[in-house]
Amino acid sequence: MSGSPPAVSRLLVVAGGPGGLRLRQACGELGLTAILADGSAEALVARAREAGCQALHPGEEDAAEQLALAEACRRAGLRFLGPPATLLGAMAEGGGMRQRMREAGLPLAAAAGRELRMSLLADGQGRVVYLAPRQRLHEALSVAPLGWLTAERGAYLGRLAGQGVAALGLTGLVEVRFRVDGNRLGFAAMAPGLTGEEALDEALTGLDPVVEQLRVLLGGRLRERQPRLAPQGHARLWHLSLLPATSLSGGPGLRLDRARGEGGARLLAWGRRAEEARDRARRGLVELLGEAETARLALA
Repeated sequence: MSGSPPAVSRLLVVAGGPGGLRLRQACGELGLTAILADGSAEALVARAREAGCQALHPGEEDAAEQLALAEACRRAGLRFLGPPATLLGAMAEGGGMRQRMREAGLPLAAAAGRELRMSLLADGQGRVVYLAPRQRLHEALSVAPLGWLTAERGAYLGRLAGQGVAALGLTGLVEVRFRVDGNRLGFAAMAPGLTGEEALDEALTGLDPVVEQLRVLLGGRLRERQPRLAPQGHARLWHLSLLPATSLSGGPGLRLDRARGEGGARLLAWGRRAEEARDRARRGLVELLGEAETARLALA
C-alpha cells in the first residue's frame, strides 16, 4: 500500500546483558534478525546502516536517550521503533507529559505517596491493555501484584492509564507511574518502552511484552483482551550482578535471565501465594549469592 513503511527483517537493538538477551529471543520468535550494539546515537545509526538494518530499537534506554536516538534516526532516514520524538521529549521533561495527562482527564499526583508502576500496550488502532501494577521495593527488587492495592483499585488505575495512553495515540509499550497516598492517587510520570521488568508480566499473565511490543510497532494488532490479563499468583524480580562461574540449578517457580559471559542477571520467582514466591526467591538467591549476601539484601 502506498505510504506504508518498508518491511523490517533486520534491526539494530541498543542493548546488552539480560535486556539484549530478551530482545534477541523476541526477534527470533518473530523471524527477525537482531544486531546488538551500544554507543552514541550517531554511532549506532551508522552501525545500523553498515549492518543493513531497516530499523533501530532503543532497548531499555530512558526517554532522554531514546529522544536522541529518534532524532538521529530521523536525520538518517532510518526507522525508529519507539514513540515519536514529541512524546519522548514530553516524557523526558516530565512537566509536559503531566500537562498532557491532565488534559486527558487524569488526576495528577502530589509530591508524597507510594509509587506504583504498570505497563501498557497499545496497537495504534484503538486497542490498549494494561498489565499488573508493580512496585520497586528497592533498587534491585520489584514485586507484583501489590498486597496493599485492591484488585478494584488496580483496575481503576489501569483504566485511567489506558485513557491517557489512548489520548496520546501511542503505539507500543509504555510504563505509567502513579502515586497513591491513602484515598488520593494521581499520575506521576511516563516512561517509554521496555523497563527490564517484563518478566513479572510474563509470569503473571502469560503474555510476553517484549514480543508484543515488537509486533505492534511493526504494524500488528493486539491479540489479547483485558479480562485474560488478570494476574495469576505472585512474582518477584531481582536485578543481580553475578560472578562468571555462578549458575542456578532451577526448580519450581525460578528463572534466571543472563547473557552468556556477562555478569548482569535477573532472577524471577513466581508462586501461587506471596509467601511462596518469597521463599522461592530466597532459595535462588542463596544458591547464587550465598547466605551472607542474601541476608545483606534484606529480603522484603
